[in-house]
Amino acid sequence: METIKYALITGAGSFIGGASRYLVSVAVQLASKVGYPISTFLVNIAGSFLIGLILSAWEQDIISDTSRIFLATGIMGGFTTFSSFSQEIMLMLKAGQTGPALLYIFSSIILGLGACIFGYYLGK
Repeated sequence: METIKYALITGAGSFIGGASRYLVSVAVQLASKVGYPISTFLVNIAGSFLIGLILSAWEQDIISDTSRIFLATGIMGGFTTFSSFSQEIMLMLKAGQTGPALLYIFSSIILGLGACIFGYYLGK
């Protein structure tokens, strides 16, 4: 039953995060004429920063497990998956898993980009 509770909490947070990402992206695109995907970049960096703050608060027992799941996995996960990626890597590094963390970083970037390119050309 706790799994269902956390799934619902995550879903509610994901809705908030996803809607926020959309609104931020629209606002940044309207305000900026930069060719680079600046809105995605800003959302990813902001999400990573915020998830760092959330994890810090959780480790200091300032927020509960439920709050961490709602904020980090839900809202930040919906806001940007990059923040979840950053959280997982940070936790691996804190656990002394440097090799697996580096493998995760490089394989995620290379395979993610490769999958994007593959999907793009498959869809043409």
